[in-house]
This record gives sequence, C-alpha cells and structure tokens, in this order.
Amino acid sequence: MQAAPLPFAGIRVLDVASFIAAPVAATVFADYGADVIKVEPPGQGDPNRQTWELASYPKAGLNYPWELDSRGKRSIALDLRREAAREVLYRLVSQADVLITNYPQPVRERLGLSYEAIRTINPRMIYAALSGYGEVGPDKDLLGFDVTAFFARSGLLDSNRYEGQAPGVVMPAQGDRSSGISLFAGILIALWMREKSGEGGFVSSSLLANGLWANGVGAQAALLGGFLPPRPPRERPRNALTNAYQTADERWVQLSIVREERDWPVFCRLIDRLDWLSDPGFDSTVKRRAASARLVALLDPIFASKPWEWWRAQCDAAGIPIGLIGRLQDLAADQQARASGAVVPSLSEGMPETLAVPFQLDRVSLGPRARAPALGEHANAILQEAGYSDDQIAVLQAQGVFGEFVAASGLTDTSRVAVAADNPDAKAG
Repeated sequence: MQAAPLPFAGIRVLDVASFIAAPVAATVFADYGADVIKVEPPGQGDPNRQTWELASYPKAGLNYPWELDSRGKRSIALDLRREAAREVLYRLVSQADVLITNYPQPVRERLGLSYEAIRTINPRMIYAALSGYGEVGPDKDLLGFDVTAFFARSGLLDSNRYEGQAPGVVMPAQGDRSSGISLFAGILIALWMREKSGEGGFVSSSLLANGLWANGVGAQAALLGGFLPPRPPRERPRNALTNAYQTADERWVQLSIVREERDWPVFCRLIDRLDWLSDPGFDSTVKRRAASARLVALLDPIFASKPWEWWRAQCDAAGIPIGLIGRLQDLAADQQARASGAVVPSLSEGMPETLAVPFQLDRVSLGPRARAPALGEHANAILQEAGYSDDQIAVLQAQGVFGEFVAASGLTDTSRVAVAADNPDAKAG
C-alpha cells in the first residue's frame, strides 16, 4: 500500500498556550505535518520549559517534558503587551488556520487575543480554547490545573479513595494529555465544518469536562442520585474476583473476572479448587460478593505460590482476564510498547525514544519525532515568511517588540531574534 502524505501538510497552527493540555493538541498537529508556530512569553518562555525541575517530576538528565510536549514546533516569542507585537501576531493569524490557547478569558481580552478580535482578522480561523472549568459560568475564570479541575473537581480523586484514607495524589499532567487529545478532536470537527461552509469557528474544552467524562460511570450515576461509598481495602473488596494480588516474584496483578457465571468454574479448575464449586458460600455471584474477605484470604496464598509468568500463561490459555500492574521501570524493556507504536524513535538530543500520540493511521509514516525548539529559535524565519523585511524587523526591535537574543548554538544574530511575549499569570492545563 502506497504511503500517504502527512495529512496536515499545508495547515498552519498557532500555539499561543502554556504548560501541557492545550499545547498537546498542537503537538498532534505537528506530528502529522502541520506547521506549528509556538508563541512564547519573554524571558524563560513557556513555563513548561521549567517544569522538569519540579520535585514532583522524575529526574532523567534532560528536559524531557518540553521535548515531549513541544516537539516539531517552531518558536517565536511576542510581547503581546505591546501594540506592535500584537500586530505581528495578527499578521500570523491572517495566514494561519488554527489558533490554540489556554489563556483565561481576562488575559485573552487584555492581550487582544479574544475570539472576537481574531475572527475579525481571519473569519476562516479555527479558534480553540482550553480552560479549567469552561467558558461560561461562575467559575469560568478560576485557575485550572489537572489536579484541581480534572481530578479533584470531577470526583476522580474521591472515587478512587479508600475508606478511612485521604485521597491519593496523582502524578503530574495525567489529565492534561487526555484533555489535549479532546481539544484536538474538537478542532478536527471544526476544520471539517469549515470545509463545508468556508467559515471558521470557536472550539472549547475544559479540564473539568474531561475529568467528568473520564469519571463517566460515577458521574452519570451521581446525576441520577446513585453513589458508592469509598472503596473498601484490598483485603475486603466489593468483589474478590476483580482485585489485585501479589505473585511469588512480588509482582502485583489485577484479576478481572467480570463474566462470573462463565469464568468462575474455569478459574476454579485452573487453581485446582473444584471444591469451591460446591461450597455454599461461593455458589452464586451474590454469595461470592458477601464472602469477598474470606475469598481474598484464600486467594492470597494461591497467587503468592506462583510467579507472574505462570499466571500469565495459565490465565491466557484458560481465557481468564488478568493483567500485570506495570511499573514505569518496566517500560524500557517493553517490546509490545515499541511493536505497537506507542514508543517511537526521537530526534531530540539525548532522548532516542519518545511516546507517540495514542492513535495511528495505516498509510501515514511519521518517522522519528522531531525535537522541540529553543526559545525564539525560528523567529527570523517566521517573520520573513510573514512578509517582514530585515529593515522592518530591525525597526520592530528598536520599538521594544522583540526581547533579548536567544543564545542558541549555530544561529546568527538575526535568526536569534526572540519575540518576547506576555507571560499570563494564569493557565489551564
């Protein structure tokens, strides 16, 4: 089958966003061939350039979060507090297809970045906004991070809380990247609508909406008045057959027998406990639920008697659903992650592999993922493509539109023009 060209070749995306969730949507476009221009604030640029230094991030010797979330993009930094800098942005807007932002509405208004302002310049523009809590409502201007809006407000943290314990703490950005994929999907629909009507449109998504969607079983039940109490401990689960157990080699596995009437006899034969089939305490789903603590106490030593590979082979052969509870330490040796395309080659210096976006097209070959840009690295090229001459760039610099030169190896002074941008005091995702 002949390979297809990259599907977004010829599409230009302006990534006027910070941190993770909204920029992730632009990263997908960059992977699949779009020209993505990242507009950054002055000084240190997008704050996501510094997140890897936080204590909550694992240390791996290089700025991997930036490389993961900004690969394949070109960087320019505009001081949008200055009218002349906004005029530069507006020229880029006139030549682009999509603008992605997660600046809160008051910041958008202050910087001349509202949808109304952008639509006037380019009626075909797809304007995509990601917020913490949505575009309307009493909390629309609240700061939103994935831990507060996606996990906390949506009830995800509480849904996974064990009785008598405080909610657990999630790792950074676990809600951001899935929210970014949702925003990307909305942009695709808007682009398809533009193909039919010729008109652009406004796309929005929020961390709260994505958190509720991820927590759909509990959230939909809650709208109907249905709730579960906090989770009981592992030793006393609601269902001993959908529970975690430790194997002989000290790996944790997740048993997931959900079709009990079919799989319970099969499982009993697998573990050589045919006597349980006639045990009056285990002869129905209702009774097994009521006796969950007793059943866990019996299953614990059984699982602990064999290593994970034995359980994997035997359960797979019998059709019993079981899965290894993976550790991130296992990823480097995970052949399936590479074979399936979830882990792919990278051109980032010191980072030979990276994570792929979570879907693939059968005729589109992406190759190694590109590196992320240095701050302002592509400013001169972007400005020249927009129609600015060297003299005009020099005038803008004299007016204070451009910030300090970026010390990027191998670049000339003119190619290191960094366009400094307002760093909003707020973000979503």
